Amino acid sequence: MDVRQLRYFLAVVDADSVHQAAARLRVAQPSVSQALRKLERELGCELFHRVKRRLVLNAAGQALVEPARELVRSLDVVKATVQAVDGVSGGRLAISSMPSQAVSPLASLIGGFLRRHPGVEVGVSTAARPEDVCDAVRDGAAEVGLVAVPNGPLREPGLRVVPLEVQRFVLVARDPDDLPGGTGPLRPEELRGLGLVVGQRGTGMRRAADAVLAATDCRVAVRVEQREALLPLVLAGAGVAVVADSWRPLALAAGLVVRPLAVDESLHVALVAPGTRPTPAAAAFLEAALD
Repeated sequence: MDVRQLRYFLAVVDADSVHQAAARLRVAQPSVSQALRKLERELGCELFHRVKRRLVLNAAGQALVEPARELVRSLDVVKATVQAVDGVSGGRLAISSMPSQAVSPLASLIGGFLRRHPGVEVGVSTAARPEDVCDAVRDGAAEVGLVAVPNGPLREPGLRVVPLEVQRFVLVARDPDDLPGGTGPLRPEELRGLGLVVGQRGTGMRRAADAVLAATDCRVAVRVEQREALLPLVLAGAGVAVVADSWRPLALAAGLVVRPLAVDESLHVALVAPGTRPTPAAAAFLEAALD
């Protein structure tokens, strides 16, 4: 077998269809089908149940996924290491990040990295949960991940975890009169009669907002799945929002009022990388982040 067959196999696994895998690989669909059949002949067993037009992994296929990812990743590291023998001057770095952390601190981390290595193309994909980011790094879909976990540091066996910061939460409002007077932190019980713009459940920002709702007569004014819409909605006068403190520069730049929120919730932000040797670009990114 060759690495191309394994790449095509993994592409089909990730895309759930030969057609979608071929589109992602930018090759003809028959090329993917032929590579799969050749791989199965060389292994002496079928890897998929063929159900109408769908391919469903069988036990042998499931057993192959993890070793195939490890082998493909190892070969990618070898290739990147040789290409970077004179320094990281090109290529691509794949990052998986949770959405809020893609706003901050990822933007500044990428800026610092590209000032050192301007020839590298950085690709960022987002994942809703810390475990999704870790899976992307573990599977080789991303070389570096950025996660935020509530109220405690991330512990992920098999991955290198680099703590970056602890984020608290703030209230953002369009007008100073929307919030109690002063400049210091606000306790939830000080808030009265506010309409809150809230994001989806399960996020740190939503938990902090729920703490306000539980302690006051404040109400939900707008529920929105896209957290990127929180600040524009506040700016439009739809209500007040609870966001991570990392959003403070964006909120201030938009002319919003920002006050710290005194709740027990916090987010521990960390970079994650493979426990084995990272690619040169990933190693350079971690070095730049730590500096």
